Amino acid sequence: MQIGIAGLGRMGAAIAGRLIEAGHTLSVWNRSPEKAGPLEAAGAALARSPGELAAKVGTVITILTDAAAIETVYDGPSGLLSGKVAGKLFIEMSTVRPQTEIDLAGRVRAKGAGFVECPVGGTVGPARQGKLIGLMGAEEDDAARARPILAQLCRRLEHVGPVGNGALMKLAINLPLLVYWQALGEALALSRSVGLDPSRLMDLFADTSGGTNVIKMRGPAVATMLEGGDPGPVGFPIDGGLKDLRTMRAEGKARGLELPLVERTLACFEQASRDRWGGRDAASMPVYWTEKAAR
Repeated sequence: MQIGIAGLGRMGAAIAGRLIEAGHTLSVWNRSPEKAGPLEAAGAALARSPGELAAKVGTVITILTDAAAIETVYDGPSGLLSGKVAGKLFIEMSTVRPQTEIDLAGRVRAKGAGFVECPVGGTVGPARQGKLIGLMGAEEDDAARARPILAQLCRRLEHVGPVGNGALMKLAINLPLLVYWQALGEALALSRSVGLDPSRLMDLFADTSGGTNVIKMRGPAVATMLEGGDPGPVGFPIDGGLKDLRTMRAEGKARGLELPLVERTLACFEQASRDRWGGRDAASMPVYWTEKAAR
């Protein structure tokens, strides 16, 4: 297929690499063109604007920072919707509030194009391996068009209803994950004086009823960081979690919901970001809190 990707952050670049390996012809655009270098070397074509990208392909995937970036990339003077896009399919994968996706779907459909939202669960590694969890919100006809592509990116693809539901489920799924990283940090601070080896400690936590899937997968990386080692490339940074927590808080307020754990976890992530940990992997949040407790 002729596919375009707008937004080459960590996840966008990983998804692009996966689609190239799957045999698709790829065009890419990013606000900072230098980020496209490795993908160009792998065979992708670089578009000079979002509008040029949309003109070259039948399907456009976007994975952008926030609602402001979505508005600029879709609706700007040379944006994705600036030209003739009737009959094309847009797959929007950013983590934003549901109303952002609902409003965007209306603008895309008004141009005669199809629209699917599909935020994903997972980080760079699963994206590169096609093992994400896709949370698709769409009309059934558009969902059917998107499935062949999304199935190559996701080990599990859930059609959760109309546009907006995918965004809501992404926030719901990320909520306990981010709270857990903070909870683990507090547990490590509490048990610090026991003096267990970090690898043994993580293995113990993973084997208890409080052990989550993420600690089973990322526990060794946490242990490495507790020992002062390098856990490898960042998959999902603390600042990414901070953005998601702010989005959860805003959505909760809009729905009249009390989210006290979101509020408190947000304050802790903000503190880590102020202390210049924002670019580190979210799995380092427990390490940050443990070190803070020892000061």
